[in-house]
Amino acid sequence: MSSDTQARSAASALVAQLAANGVRHVFTVPGESFLPVLDALYESGITVTTCRQEGGAAMMAEAHGKATGEPGICFVTRGPGATNASAGIHIAQQDSTPMILFAGQIERGQRDREAFQEMDYRAAFGPISKWATEIDDPARVPEYVSRAFHTATSGRPGPVVMALPKDMLKEACPGPLAAPWKAIEAAPGAEEMAELAALIAAAERPFLLLGGSRWSERAYADIRAFADRFDMPVATSYRRLPLFDPLHPAYAGDLGLGANAKLVARVKAADLLIVLGGRLGEIPSQGYAVLGIPNPSCKLVHVHPGPEELGRVYVPHLGINAAPSRMAAAMAALPAPAQKPWSDITRAAHAEYLDWSEVATPQPGGVNLGEVMVHLREALPEDAIICNGAGNYAAWIHRFFRFRRLGSHVAPTSGSMGYGVPAAVGIKRLYPDRTVISLNGDGDFLMNGQEFATAIQHDLPIVCIVCDNASYGTIRMHQERDFPGRVSATDLRNPDFADYARTFGGFGVTVETTAEFPAALAAARASGVASIVHLKISTDAISPGATLSAIRSAALKGR
Repeated sequence: MSSDTQARSAASALVAQLAANGVRHVFTVPGESFLPVLDALYESGITVTTCRQEGGAAMMAEAHGKATGEPGICFVTRGPGATNASAGIHIAQQDSTPMILFAGQIERGQRDREAFQEMDYRAAFGPISKWATEIDDPARVPEYVSRAFHTATSGRPGPVVMALPKDMLKEACPGPLAAPWKAIEAAPGAEEMAELAALIAAAERPFLLLGGSRWSERAYADIRAFADRFDMPVATSYRRLPLFDPLHPAYAGDLGLGANAKLVARVKAADLLIVLGGRLGEIPSQGYAVLGIPNPSCKLVHVHPGPEELGRVYVPHLGINAAPSRMAAAMAALPAPAQKPWSDITRAAHAEYLDWSEVATPQPGGVNLGEVMVHLREALPEDAIICNGAGNYAAWIHRFFRFRRLGSHVAPTSGSMGYGVPAAVGIKRLYPDRTVISLNGDGDFLMNGQEFATAIQHDLPIVCIVCDNASYGTIRMHQERDFPGRVSATDLRNPDFADYARTFGGFGVTVETTAEFPAALAAARASGVASIVHLKISTDAISPGATLSAIRSAALKGR
């Protein structure tokens, strides 16, 4: 690699700038539009993961950003490669995840002719990213890449999309690299913290809801210290379960899809709701029904790292522009009130959570997913990481699995299917010594199941659990509610997923009863290769608390 005082190609400067910013992993499907970058990566010391489809590569990068708080990096080719990757960009935007997508582009002199695979990146990606741009001048590569890192990580994090014209990458880039990016953390002021303390002291039914990104181990510990002293109930937002220890006596549960009705009622009954880090979007707000809009039904303290989110939907009684790390530290230092009239509420809420997260209802068919989740939480090490996409099977994860470590759940709050396998590959690449489990539905798995080949190629022994109910189950559930008995486009004819694993050179095992699962999981983990545990699930077992037949019957009676 050239020194800063020597001329180098724009591609070499780009890769050097990535290395200077601490990048150690990139995910890609190679393309001829950015061959100079691939060549610059060859001796860069940066690990390159070769993927099978750009959507999978982008999801791996997003998972990396979600797990580390540093931008996940993805390279894809122009046109179809970039549009394939858009699924990962949408996830990063809705999940507030730092990520940078570099996409190949046509030569600058061919613009506006609809040249081969030409596209307008600013127009295509502008609405679903924090910044979409194109580098025309090779001398500005360090400047643009530096801005990309700062933009992706500042305020509310999100994705940046940067197009790289093919001819620009070969030209010389004079001048030095930019200094590495540093996180910029907004902190609450003394007056805001004094007002928060007064609001808590005056409350009878306060509630703390944790969400969003930009959390750290220190913030995790600080919020626990706050809960130890203030003893108010704490809930986590949709797919942010690892932000708080579920066995802490203040934990009240997960305010996501299929939330405990008792938890929802307690949040609605709160006279003070402190939302820390999250936006309180559609799912955690239970369809925007928990609070009034724009004027909340209780005193709302909204703390968010992006100032544009404060007052965007709800008018807060107290809005605080602060990153979770700084806010958690300030909350840990607050003096606790002498009287805590809500302590009994906290004890009751935690007892309700514990009862809710135990297996209470038998399921139709041979495999009870609730019991499978309970076994997973008992058999896996505390630092195991669960990755999943979207589908009704995920309701069992949210309800029954207990995440004891920060960052131990990597899943899209955007509800994107096809995420579990590529996310697991990306996370195992990052943490090769930790147990990484990919939980998937059958339709969910087959959206990006080709990335199982990536796990095999790079010797990443992830364990994929495929919950096969031969259906697009979530859609089928809504179908039975709205059009009972009229099944249309939701049935699936699936392969033998255990054979699928073996075909790639992995380990595969089929499970048809709950009793078979512990041995199957142990064998998969011991195999030393990427594996698939194929669970045969009854189509009727659609959620932890209902069956399809019951939903259909209720819908027919309601007509």
